[in-house]
This record gives sequence, C-alpha cells and structure tokens, in this order.
Amino acid sequence: MIKLTRIDDRLVHGQVAFTWTPAISADCLVVANDKVAQDEFMKMTLGLAKPASTRLIIKSLADAATFINDARAQQMKILLIVNSVKDASVMANTIAEIKSINFGGIRTKEDSKPISKAIALTDEDITIIKEMLANGLELEVRQVPTDKKVLIETLI
Repeated sequence: MIKLTRIDDRLVHGQVAFTWTPAISADCLVVANDKVAQDEFMKMTLGLAKPASTRLIIKSLADAATFINDARAQQMKILLIVNSVKDASVMANTIAEIKSINFGGIRTKEDSKPISKAIALTDEDITIIKEMLANGLELEVRQVPTDKKVLIETLI
C-alpha cells in the first residue's frame, strides 16, 4: 500500500530517508523514473542514501505502476518517489490508489517560478497541477512531515 507519493527532484536523500521514511513507517522506497531505471551509477548512488532497513526499488514509470498495482505490493508500506509534476501525474493516472501527492522539492530551472521556498513550477507544471486538482487529487506542499500541510492551489 502507498503511504505517501512524493515529488522530489533529488529522489532519495536525507529528508526522505531519515525524516519521511520513519514518519510514515515505510518499509519500501519505490523510485519511479525512466532515466534512473536505466542508469546503474544513479541506482547505486540512491541505494547508498536509503535507510538500511528499507527496501529500495527503482523502476521505469510503467514498471513501477505494474509493481504497485500488483496485489503483493499491498503488503508493503510504500513511499513512492518521482522527480517531476509530469511523472506524478502519470503515476496518479495509472495507480488508482494515489489520492494525495506531496510536493517536497522541485528546484528552480529555466522558465520556472518559485511558489514556495522549495518548489518552483513551470507553466506546464501548473497546467498539469490544475488537471490533477480537477481529478480530485489532494496536492500538498511539505518538505518534512512536521511542516504544516499547505494545499498547492493556495500557492498557484
């Protein structure tokens, strides 16, 4: 079962490993990313950042959806991590279990504007967010579990 779906362009790092994972009692981190799924060096690097007692699974978007939608995954406590708004939308459209998405960190890039201290969005991101909101998803901004939940629609 998915305990949290998080957008974080750094994927697995200290906040995810040592703050979110224990806060939601996750026993499995699933990184859904087409590029990282093909990059052995990135897989190794992310493996070094995960908590020792937590399983790390790195798959393409399609393979991650297949894995999570399998009945056997329901026994796991999954923290699903993607690195973009677009990928979060793909996952939400292919995994019915996703009802809420946490925006944790999206760094500033070309054509993006900051909406909070850790989130910068492009116009394309905002269009996708509006579609996800129209589909009834809760989209919330929090870097760490102790932060106050801020709904993204109040920031865009």
